Amino acid sequence: MAKHTPRSAGRRLLGAVPAFFRGIRRRRRESLQFSAVIVATSLALVAFIFAGNFLSTQIANSLFKERQEQALEESSSGFSDVQKIFDNAVASDQNEVQSLMRETLTILENHGADAKRQWILIPVDYHQGQGYVGPLSQNDWMTSSSVPQDLQKQVAAQNGVFWQSSKVQANGDGAEIPVLFVGTKVHLNQGNDYALYLVYDLSSSQKTLDYIQLVIVAGFAILLIFVATIVWWVTRSVIRPISQTARSAERLSRGDLNERVAVRGENEAAVLGNSFNHMADSLQDQIIQLETLSKMQQRFVSDVSHELRTPLTTVKMAAELLYGGREEMDPSFQRSTELLYHQVDRFESLLSDLLEISRFDAGSATLDSSTVDLADLVEDTVESVRPHLDKQGLDVRLHGTEERCSVEMDPRRIERVVRNLLVNAIEHSEGRQIDVYIASNELDAAVAVRDHGVGMTPEQTREVFNRFWRADPSRKRTLGGTGLGLSIAAEDTRLHQGRLEAWGQLEHGACFRLTLPKRGGRPAGDSPLGLPPEGVPDTPASLPEVEDRGAEDQDSEGSQEDTE
Repeated sequence: MAKHTPRSAGRRLLGAVPAFFRGIRRRRRESLQFSAVIVATSLALVAFIFAGNFLSTQIANSLFKERQEQALEESSSGFSDVQKIFDNAVASDQNEVQSLMRETLTILENHGADAKRQWILIPVDYHQGQGYVGPLSQNDWMTSSSVPQDLQKQVAAQNGVFWQSSKVQANGDGAEIPVLFVGTKVHLNQGNDYALYLVYDLSSSQKTLDYIQLVIVAGFAILLIFVATIVWWVTRSVIRPISQTARSAERLSRGDLNERVAVRGENEAAVLGNSFNHMADSLQDQIIQLETLSKMQQRFVSDVSHELRTPLTTVKMAAELLYGGREEMDPSFQRSTELLYHQVDRFESLLSDLLEISRFDAGSATLDSSTVDLADLVEDTVESVRPHLDKQGLDVRLHGTEERCSVEMDPRRIERVVRNLLVNAIEHSEGRQIDVYIASNELDAAVAVRDHGVGMTPEQTREVFNRFWRADPSRKRTLGGTGLGLSIAAEDTRLHQGRLEAWGQLEHGACFRLTLPKRGGRPAGDSPLGLPPEGVPDTPASLPEVEDRGAEDQDSEGSQEDTE
């Protein structure tokens, strides 16, 4: 069993204190009511401390002044009586003088109303002789050393009554009590001067003051609790409607369009609630209208795409027939026949892309997953675009294909993603070679397609996945793409819970990195490839991982002069 030492317990306690204050600060940031109660209570506490200190000081000064005046009055009367007796004394030897002093000073013990008064007699002039008497005191524990030195010097040097407050040990038990020393100088006929001190015990006054201070502290503590309670209740009644409105706004932001605030009364909180409800009604109407228009638009695109397929098939058959017999045509018609044939192909590709986009928008796109070797798929895709590479005189270098990498995927969709990235690289390579990288770790696999052409700016990399977006609209397309390839690639990647990221640098080319989880059911983690793989520093524009399709997809999908 582990033993907990006092030092370890102390460390745990010290570690808990910062955590407590961090919790207080976090609570203040999160709760307006808590912050208001803390601020009001703190200000009230500061005010109570100043007020309590002021009252305590005033009461203490008043008690001390009253006790001081009483002591000085009693002392002056007692000193006068003692001096009269000393003036009429006829004692000659030391024993008689000592006896005279003790008998005379006993009148001070019961003089006045305070029975706790003590006396001390200290010689001032040390004339050794027959009438000399050393220091005398009423009690053994109250000696000449108990009298403050400053007061002794003052009494010895001047005539009059002097006082000073101090603390002494009572009865020799070590406990200090507050006292008031009152002293004067008395003269004996034998020629010696003595300093006579009366010591007044102020313990009763101190107890009274302590009790008053306790009452003040207890009263202020109760008052502080009342202030905190009142502030809590007031802020609660004010903040509750705001909190309800905030919770309703949060639920509304999560898609609960029927959320409304319960309105009570006609005050400012009710006005806020009514305004929120009107805003929610307006937002609901507009969202419903936009959803209706979006569905109509999607249905229109889908219906038009389907309806165009039938006449397009007929036109394509006619175009193929004309294209096949173009050698027998007049040269002036051959060029037109070739243009018709190629544009019909492009039109058919555009219709296919629009249908695919409409499926994504409708949320009807699904995966037909199987376990496929990613390196084999990439190699096959490169071979499928070999005619384009040969036409442009380009070369593709494959890196990492010697390592087998099995990934659970929809091969048709991932092949389309890689093909789009390759065709996009061919389009913008400016005749320079293209590099394709493949890498994997325990959980994820990645493919990066890197060209060394015109490149893109960081701003353009954030727009590259938008539909029909082009970095340079004036630039001529060489492969006749539809402008939806990268947008469709982004959607295919989302279905796999992967990430498709872009990097670009002007005159240094561009790089697209596809990261996929090896097993479905989990989002992709850290990519095993850098972006770009050569390690050129820049900030990638990454597609965020989104589970549900929404309006934000329209901001992150598109194309950079790409083709499918």
